[in-house]
Amino acid sequence: MQGPVHPQVKAFAGWIRHWGKLKLALLCQLVLMLAVGIFSAVSSIVLANQIDWLMVKGAALASLMLGPVFIAFLFYLVLHLDAALSYLEDSAHQERLLNEGMQENIRQLNFEIEERKKAFQAKRRAIDELRKEIAERKKAQIELEEQSLLIRSIVDSSPDLFYYRDETGRFASCNKMFEQIMGKSASELIGRFPEQIYSDKSAQAVILTEYEVNMPPSDLTLDVEYVKDDGQVLWLEMRKVPFYDRHGRNIGLLGFGRDITSRKLAEQALEKAYQDKGKFIATLSHELRTPLNGIVGLSRRLLESKLSKQQHGWANTIFSSAETLGNIFNDIIDLDKIDRQDLDIVYQTVALAPFINDIANFAELLCQQKGLKFELSCQSEIELHLRLDPTRLRQVLWNLLNNAVKFTASGSVSLACRLDQASMQLEFVVTDTGIGIAPAEQERIFDMYYKSSDGRRLSIIGSGIGLSVSRALVEAMQGNIVVSSNVGEGSCFRVQLPTQLAAQEQETPISCPELTVLLIEDVPLNAEIAIGLLEQRGHNVIHAETGEDAIALLETEDDIDLVLLDMQLPDMNGEEIAQYIRQEPRLAGLPIVVLSANVRKAEEQLQGLHIDNALAKPISTSRLDAVLAQLFSPSAVKLQRAVAANPMAEQQILDTNILNDYIQSLGKDTVKRSTQLFAQLLPGYMNRIMETAVQRQLKEFQEAAHKLKGAAASVGLLWVQQQAKRLEQDDVNWQGLERHLVDFHLKTEQHLAALSDYIEKA
Repeated sequence: MQGPVHPQVKAFAGWIRHWGKLKLALLCQLVLMLAVGIFSAVSSIVLANQIDWLMVKGAALASLMLGPVFIAFLFYLVLHLDAALSYLEDSAHQERLLNEGMQENIRQLNFEIEERKKAFQAKRRAIDELRKEIAERKKAQIELEEQSLLIRSIVDSSPDLFYYRDETGRFASCNKMFEQIMGKSASELIGRFPEQIYSDKSAQAVILTEYEVNMPPSDLTLDVEYVKDDGQVLWLEMRKVPFYDRHGRNIGLLGFGRDITSRKLAEQALEKAYQDKGKFIATLSHELRTPLNGIVGLSRRLLESKLSKQQHGWANTIFSSAETLGNIFNDIIDLDKIDRQDLDIVYQTVALAPFINDIANFAELLCQQKGLKFELSCQSEIELHLRLDPTRLRQVLWNLLNNAVKFTASGSVSLACRLDQASMQLEFVVTDTGIGIAPAEQERIFDMYYKSSDGRRLSIIGSGIGLSVSRALVEAMQGNIVVSSNVGEGSCFRVQLPTQLAAQEQETPISCPELTVLLIEDVPLNAEIAIGLLEQRGHNVIHAETGEDAIALLETEDDIDLVLLDMQLPDMNGEEIAQYIRQEPRLAGLPIVVLSANVRKAEEQLQGLHIDNALAKPISTSRLDAVLAQLFSPSAVKLQRAVAANPMAEQQILDTNILNDYIQSLGKDTVKRSTQLFAQLLPGYMNRIMETAVQRQLKEFQEAAHKLKGAAASVGLLWVQQQAKRLEQDDVNWQGLERHLVDFHLKTEQHLAALSDYIEKA
């Protein structure tokens, strides 16, 4: 606020403060007196045309008297008015500042109100989100509870038992089936150690057997025999799996168990059936080998006599047929090999022309019996020597020719042979003019035991296994067999085999000194043939028909160089005689060669006794010569001395002598297959040994170790064989045995790898 008087008042108040009240009052008094005097003088001049000094003096006196009062009042008024104006200005300024502050506060308040509105809205949104999240969590929790309840219901209703043990070994969870098997409720089990509930001898303790605490956790699967309180036997497949958290730390163990009683009983029944079948076939084969041995021996003697060319061919066919039949018996005895299609293929250098002539003689005799014409055609050079398995190939061709004759009522049967030297494929084609095979049945005729639904074929007796065996043999020789046929027009079977050209093997004379051989054989025909073979080679033979006679001769005769020992004698078995020889210091170094129709079974019976070699019946001349050369030729003597000079030979992990013999006689591929088969069977052997060890079943444990020992010996794993033998024969210390078996398994795997490397480098 500002008016027209305001500046003059401010200026006059400034003069008062600048000059001081007294000085300015005096000055103002003078000015007032001067102004009054001048005014009086002027007024008198105007009124009287002259100066009235009396009036001037009176006016001056009046101003002198009244002037100080007026000036004091004026000063007072000006100063108070100036103070009032200053107060008003200060008030206005303060009001202005207050207004500005209030406006700023209003703006700040409006801003805070807006921010609070935004915060309130955000809070409401957060509350809404939180409510939504709480609702979703409640929903998820309900679903989780329902899912947990469902899983729990599934676990409890499962026929398999389940339990969980934490890292301390206490029970943490289980299902209803586990409660039933254990005979305890979950409340009685959870939070407690097994040893607090069950003793070591209780049936439940078998199920709860785990690895030792100091062993690394790993999966474990065992077949456990569990005997219930009522005496009922259950078999459970127990699987123990270590449980890890997300950081990979072991926090417990999960146990699962499945009732496999039906499967186990079926396996036991099947195993018994296989054993019964094996015993039956072995007995039947042994009975058949006695006349077969006579056929082989006498036909061999017949071939060495003076015969016409035709008679020589017939005798040779008889000899080849009997030899092939004997080899087939070897495979029939070992039925598990047939089931696994793991027949041994032994490649030899074969003269193709004589081989085909033997087949042709056989086929021609069959055709003559039915009045059929037989035709042989060779579309390539056959005066060659090839690498073949003559026994297996002869078996296939005889089977095909026999079928061709069987299903041909009239017409002809032909055999064609062709060798493609570019691809080294040997092809045989058997063709007939018989009843033929329907197209729908041409693939199925190779199935085991399959018989055609054609009435004409059903009227012809057959086992239904010939073509199946033939295809298995051809595929084992890396070949293939196919058929083409039209009903009523005959059939054509085509066999293709890979082969290699080979140089003719020159027979080198075997340098073997004259020997005195003790032949222990109860069958006169077998003895006659063996004596003839030995005497033909310049050896002296002493014959004993019984074990008692053999022991008497061993006690009285001092110049016996070799014992040929039959395993089955009227009064004792070959194992007893072999034990007697090895226990007598005077006879301990006498070589023993076993004679048996089942060489592998004989080797298993004599496991643990030193047997120098074995010969299968009927005796093969080449095999007999090889055995005599191995035992009594100068090179064999050097080998025996080398072995005797190496006392650490027993510590070798591989039986190199057996392996080299197998590789030379059977071929590297066959030994490889045997090794691969052992690798496949090894987990089963070890699992069975571990099961019986866990259940502390001594007899079953020793039987499992015996099986592993025999299997290891068959592939030349010497160390594994010796360890398995110790497990079988030594006193068993169950404490800590599981850890020892795990180490044994690992070392066996290492030795198996060493065996594979040895075979590859051989």
